[in-house]
Amino acid sequence: MATSNATFVTALTAAALGTVGFLGYQAAGAVPTRTSAGSDPAAVAAKVPRHQQDPAALPPGSGAGERVVYSLDDDRVWLVRSGDEVIRTFEVIPGTIDPAPGVYAVTSRSNSVTGTDGTPIEHVVRFTSVNGVAIGFSAAVRQTPPTTTTPVPTGGIRESRRDGDAMWDFATIGARVAVIH
Repeated sequence: MATSNATFVTALTAAALGTVGFLGYQAAGAVPTRTSAGSDPAAVAAKVPRHQQDPAALPPGSGAGERVVYSLDDDRVWLVRSGDEVIRTFEVIPGTIDPAPGVYAVTSRSNSVTGTDGTPIEHVVRFTSVNGVAIGFSAAVRQTPPTTTTPVPTGGIRESRRDGDAMWDFATIGARVAVIH
């Protein structure tokens, strides 16, 4: 029985890795991908034009298919279903470290932890790291005014608890995250 369970887990892991690889391959053609270390990501990912009358509208050129779109310039997130159907958009408060523009996949999630700044957070959805600092979306458990200065580098992109609930439900392991300017 233990061998059967181990075989099942191995097969499940292989299928998950294959799916993530396939999604990454598909995403590579949809949105500029991350560049190699030492090159300028801005040279690959030009600023995406915004809709003049509706700044909350999904930016054109932000990818295709189901995805999370995160705008570094607008501090805004869009949760997008297939067919570019925006199911939710909201403003966020970025950490002190930004990810490079490109396409990522959700790599880990935590229901409840303490952020690097000491704040209790929930519904953490991580998609990359920069110099050893995890980058992801999260919501503070207690709504406190955000501090703009912290001596610790942070990669937490803070959302309201309501928006954090929506992100948690939408962005499961392997979900695409398109980071744009």
